[in-house]
Amino acid sequence: MGDHREVAIDSSVLEGDSRAGAILATALACLLSFATFLGAVPLRTHPLIEELQGDWKGTGPPGEIVLGFYSHTLRFYVREDFWYEATFTLSSEGDPAVLHATITDSAPPRQDLGDVVPAIVKIEDGTLSLAVDDGSDEPPESFAAAMSRYDFRRTESGDPKR
Repeated sequence: MGDHREVAIDSSVLEGDSRAGAILATALACLLSFATFLGAVPLRTHPLIEELQGDWKGTGPPGEIVLGFYSHTLRFYVREDFWYEATFTLSSEGDPAVLHATITDSAPPRQDLGDVVPAIVKIEDGTLSLAVDDGSDEPPESFAAAMSRYDFRRTESGDPKR
């Protein structure tokens, strides 16, 4: 690893028992070194994240839906007065994958900001399937048991409008 940082702690600023001060200084140095190491190592990401990236189009009860994935941002767009933006994570285990979307923006009145929407997601034969249990804090057990299921196909339409 090319980037090496040294951490120095002046133990003279610690008062009281010198042994306790040395232990605290050593613990802080180890913690800071570990934090620096973590910053230099890329975090493992779910393999589905790369496959999700881009725009998807589908239909559902509200009409035509454009779903976009950009890094860890999800955009759900139906029309000018019905859209959401969220950050999302995917579980590292399980099939289908569990997606948790935290709503960060929406069409007015923006009453859902901060809500977490759990869903299950998979891509098969070029179709992205996403299922939710409306109003539940848990993702559906399966696509067949889900209250709402949406199927999308990749599109070249560009960024969903807002």
